[in-house]
Amino acid sequence: MPKPKGQKNEKNKAKHSRLIAQKKNKIKAEKETRKERLKAIIKKAKDA
Repeated sequence: MPKPKGQKNEKNKAKHSRLIAQKKNKIKAEKETRKERLKAIIKKAKDA
């Protein structure tokens, strides 16, 4: 039995885009924390 028109895989698309967004946000947050740590290390090295 064919699916009604316009309802191909909306749930899967929504779930996939949500997961991809989560992944991008996680990577962005990790980059930020890495930068913060690096700045702290550099600052500590300059002070010492």
